[in-house]
Order: sequence, then structure tokens, then C-alpha cells
Amino acid sequence: MGQAFLAKQRKEGKSKATLDKTEYHLKLANRDFGKKPISEITAPMILKTLRKVEAKGNYETAHRLRARIGSVFRYAVASGIAETDPTYALRDALIRPTRVHRAAITDPKALGQLMREIDVFDGQATTRIGLQLLALLAQRPGEVRNAKWEEFDFTSAIWSLPAAKMKMRRDHLVPLPPQALELLEELKEITGEGAYLFPSLRSWHRPMSENTLNAALRRMGYSGDEMTAHGFRASFSTLANESGLWNPDAIERALAHVEKNEVRRAYARGEHWDERVKLADWWAGYLEEVRAD
Repeated sequence: MGQAFLAKQRKEGKSKATLDKTEYHLKLANRDFGKKPISEITAPMILKTLRKVEAKGNYETAHRLRARIGSVFRYAVASGIAETDPTYALRDALIRPTRVHRAAITDPKALGQLMREIDVFDGQATTRIGLQLLALLAQRPGEVRNAKWEEFDFTSAIWSLPAAKMKMRRDHLVPLPPQALELLEELKEITGEGAYLFPSLRSWHRPMSENTLNAALRRMGYSGDEMTAHGFRASFSTLANESGLWNPDAIERALAHVEKNEVRRAYARGEHWDERVKLADWWAGYLEEVRAD
């Protein structure tokens, strides 16, 4: 049943990251009860598997595994193969993980110091440019790592991210300030012959490892408690909001956050583009200013 659920996700156009996580979770479950008919799998059996994950301190993974198994069971119920979802009874059985916010630098002087250190990073040029674009564009690290040249319109200065790549499953446009275009031109001299902006060192057919950008920050002396690759989004959000110059909705749209209110979301979907272009230019200039301080 798990493979049928995975096939359903593929047909729905789920992102590679989502499919990989589903496969990983199914593998964990299959080790313990994958050979049993789904109608014979009980809550205690599932809990035993979840406890193994918890025993390693992986509380968040245990919760996500329970949710994934539940999704498979609900699909089985809808398909007439199972009668109930036994994971429902396990909602309060697991240890709740402590939510840890990703570390980010939001002090202007400290951010300026970080940007100067990135500018002189002595590792791979692609890694340096990746960090610089993360700071400039404030998109998720996975979206930057998996970016393809075909998504970039240099004439219009727009990066078009398809819904399949986005966490919120919606197309997203990113305005490219001149500083970003300059970095992209530099990067194109290095990786422009391939599909990915940031290919793996081992194969140009795969993107850069998800650990590369964080590893570069550690190499520069920034611990995981000080700054992460994802933290550039919080740096942008905090400082743009604190400036008081921009509509908070425009900042949220720049981050590809989705309004939860459906009516408000429908209204705001096409809004704020002109302001977002100005915001992108302002942020690029702001980063240059803090570099110089």
C-alpha cells in the first residue's frame, strides 16, 4: 500500500524532497511490519516502530513518521483496503519535540561582518556565490541549491520557481536586483554549461549537497547557534520589517509565505510585485551599506 501511496504522490507532482521523505519513512515502517497486510497492522505495532526512532532522540522524525504512516492508512481506507487509521490513537503517545528556531543574524553590524567574510571565502567559488545569493534573494536554501538556468530570465530580471519546487506548492517569482544578476553572470562562466546553477562536485547531473552551505558557514567560524543557511531569510524579514519602509504583506510574498485566509490570499496573490522589485533593490543596497560599516 505504501508504494501505491508513493505513486499517488508522484502523479500529484510532489517535489523530489517530499518524495524522498516519503520513501525514507516507508523504509523505516517496512522494516518492522511491511510484509503484513495493512488490515492486520495495529497501533501497538506502529508505536513500537516509533519508539525505536524516539530512542535515538529523533522526536521530530517520530512525529513525521506517524503522520506519514497515517497518510498511507487514510489512503488505504479510501481505497477500501483498511477500515481505520490506527495512528489516530497515537497522537498523544509520542514525546513532543522542542521547537528550535533556525539561528539567524539580525544585527546590522554583525550581518555586515558576515557578508564581508563571505566575500573573501576561500573555498569553492560556487559556494561563495551560493551564500551571496542566499543573502540577496532570501529564498530557501533548497530552492537555491536546486535552481536551474532555465528558470532565469536575465532580460526581465526574474527567477521563476515552479510550484513543484516550492514548499507551499505555488509558482513563485523572484525579482533579481543588479547585484544578483552580476553574481549570476559570474556563476554562468563556471556552471553555465550544465542544468544546475550549483551542481554537485561529483556529478553535474545533481545539485549541490544540502550540507555544503552550512558547512561553509561553519568553516568561517559561525556555529549552528549563530547562523544557518536558512537564517538569511530571517535576517531579511527582520531588518526589512524593522525599516518600516515596506508593506509587511510584500515582505511575506517575497519570502513565498502563503496567506492562511483564503479570501485574503486570493486578493493578495497578484499584489505587491512592483513593491517587491523595489524591496529587492533596497535589500541589495542595504547589504552593501552594512558591508561598508
